[in-house]
Amino acid sequence: MADTISLTLEVWRQPGPLAKGRFEKYEVKDVSTNISFLEMLDLLNQRLLSEGTEPIHFEHDCREGICGSCGFMINGQAHGPDRGTTVCQLHMRKFKNGAKLVIEPWRARAFPIIRDLVVERAPLDAIIAAGGYNSINCGNAPDANAMPIGRDTAEDAFDAAACIGCGACVASCKNASAMLFTSAKIGQLALLPQGQPERSKRVVAMYDEMETQGFGACSWTQDCEAACPKEISVKWISRAKRDYLKARFKEGL
Repeated sequence: MADTISLTLEVWRQPGPLAKGRFEKYEVKDVSTNISFLEMLDLLNQRLLSEGTEPIHFEHDCREGICGSCGFMINGQAHGPDRGTTVCQLHMRKFKNGAKLVIEPWRARAFPIIRDLVVERAPLDAIIAAGGYNSINCGNAPDANAMPIGRDTAEDAFDAAACIGCGACVASCKNASAMLFTSAKIGQLALLPQGQPERSKRVVAMYDEMETQGFGACSWTQDCEAACPKEISVKWISRAKRDYLKARFKEGL
């Protein structure tokens, strides 16, 4: 594999939420295969700034695949071709010399474009907020071992908690559904003793908020699982749907 590659990029440029967007073509040459995709965009932006041109706007923060800030489509794939990887962890060695890459933002009604590759993902926060918090007044924090949790249950809860809320599941779904994200957040608390008192109200509130925010329905194509950088399983969707139906009957809703 060559140490450097040259690429043709077609990047979505949109100066504002109400402005008309378009693809613009950029040639990038002699890019090291050892740098990340975002570092490649950084180099392109340095060139654009030196030419007096507006740089490409995209989100990022930790660049370690933890925060979920980054994310866009690369040739129609959320976070690019590397499975189980965020775009900030994607390296240029995954691409062939002379490749053409189409880069565009998440496409979903619930994720309006702010600028270029940046979208508004506050609706995901609204779903979390709708779930509320554990309102049981239990005094000081108990000792870590005071509430034993089985190993299998703990590992399952950790798997759900791995979701970083990047929105790739929404962007990859043909209906722009947030079911994988929502079900992971529901499932994380549903497995733990602390989440039991308000389990029914929580799942109903988060489901209702998901619909209020304009996300689509799940049609079980499982594209969300394939696109998820943390490889969250669709089993959480099944569990959340079961909890939702139980909660509707239990709460008389």
